[in-house]
Amino acid sequence: MTVSPDPKSLADQAYEALEAEIVSLRLAPGSIISEAWLAETVGIGRTPLREALQRLAAGRLIQVLPRRGMIVSEVDLVDFLGLLETRGALDRLIVGGAARRATAGERDQLWAAAGAMQAASGSGDVHRFMQADREADRILEQAAHNPYAAGAAAPLHTHCRRFWMRYRETGDVGRSAQLHGLMLEAVVTGDDTAAVRASDALVGYLERLTRTILENA
Repeated sequence: MTVSPDPKSLADQAYEALEAEIVSLRLAPGSIISEAWLAETVGIGRTPLREALQRLAAGRLIQVLPRRGMIVSEVDLVDFLGLLETRGALDRLIVGGAARRATAGERDQLWAAAGAMQAASGSGDVHRFMQADREADRILEQAAHNPYAAGAAAPLHTHCRRFWMRYRETGDVGRSAQLHGLMLEAVVTGDDTAAVRASDALVGYLERLTRTILENA
């Protein structure tokens, strides 16, 4: 977990580094962490780190414990179903907007992201798949040209990636890649109706997977 020279702000770099640790489960749900330990581990000053932690707390990825530090939020499956309901509504705005408003360059990037997801799925590399998924989400959020929807959806997508890593033995990476591919193809071709329909199918798959895990718990 290191921060290297980058045109992004130090706070953005710290956020992305910590987000990656949480999604990968290297910072496991329930882990208690301190600002001092993170500053040393990430190699970044307290002020930008504090900004990153505030964003993570606002996205409910961590919780602040008075006089104890911070704890990485648990994966609560019942709560996750509510998250998916919210994500579904926001994703309709994002993919529909991206299908209508994406630039030619953004469409090329989305097509490349879809290819990266398919390749990662084919090789069975879940970590690469998550990286490609994050990149696809980033480009979609940008291509929608709706910063309000994008800002609200971004932490929900992070929760979903962490959920996938937590239950990767239960989920079907190939099916997920297929559903993402259909959605991204619709965005690239400018078919907003098909993009929204494919987005609903993807969220519906996650909902069914969550309910299956709950039933078998």
